[in-house]
Amino acid sequence: MTAPLRSPEEADLRPRHGTVIAVDGPAAAGKGTLARRLAAALGLPYLDTGLLYRAVGRRVLDVGADPRDATVAEAEARALTAADLERSDLRGPMADMAASAVAAIPAVRAALLDFQRDFGRSRGAVLDGRDIGTVVFPHAQAKLFVTASVEERARRRFLELRGRGVAADPAQVEAEIRDRDAQDANRPVAPLKPAEDAMVLDTTALDAEAAFAAALELVRERVGQAVPERGKPTVANGDR
Repeated sequence: MTAPLRSPEEADLRPRHGTVIAVDGPAAAGKGTLARRLAAALGLPYLDTGLLYRAVGRRVLDVGADPRDATVAEAEARALTAADLERSDLRGPMADMAASAVAAIPAVRAALLDFQRDFGRSRGAVLDGRDIGTVVFPHAQAKLFVTASVEERARRRFLELRGRGVAADPAQVEAEIRDRDAQDANRPVAPLKPAEDAMVLDTTALDAEAAFAAALELVRERVGQAVPERGKPTVANGDR
């Protein structure tokens, strides 16, 4: 069950209809894959919130600015379009670091927050990111924090890049993962951390099938009959 509301302001953060499942965790922990599969299995809409920040970061790079420039980043966040979310260059080390930089800017997070909340409140949803359970939906019915060792996450990211034909050095990939972890965990706004009532799932020793089975079991234990039966999902990979 969700925690009791503590103030009128918090009431607006409670999902209005349907079940909201928050899936948070560090880079390359497998949260995106899990979130998509949970949405498909439970017949819920899906939103990859990280794609919003990646698109903003890319827009900032396009204009030749530093992703840490709050003024430019906010302007690009407010100018974001559906076409930006379909770009083919939203993955990879440069996009990772740009996304992490703009995500640390309060004005950027504010610009994207309402969209995330509106997406989940109407029919319920599965959302993955880094602050879904702590900031976006602190009263989500189920919260997962998906993690894995740095070494395993770096291995997965290296294989992902290689599978896409992107040249990468394993040691450099691991260093970039560590840098991203530090940046996300230490930012002053919505830092990466498990919500107090999150269920932590360590996928270091789990393959995709085992991780999904464990996640589904945890969600069903937490929300019980509130979780809809399998149905046709609406998948939105950050799409407007």
